[in-house]
Amino acid sequence: MANDIGAFFASEADQAVAAEGIRQHIRRFWDPRMRSAIVAYFKETGGVELEGPVRAAIQRLAEETTAKA
Repeated sequence: MANDIGAFFASEADQAVAAEGIRQHIRRFWDPRMRSAIVAYFKETGGVELEGPVRAAIQRLAEETTAKA
């Protein structure tokens, strides 16, 4: 599902802007359990199946989670 969101942002030339848009979308619209699951997946696998800006977005979410803990 995260890669599908990333596909929406694929037309954005600036990958950092795309990653931020993806991060904001996930924070606003995903249930906290879904966010926790994708962050856990990222921490376990490095986000191997996540595409470019999606991986960057999830990495930022993971960093936010770590900073709050």
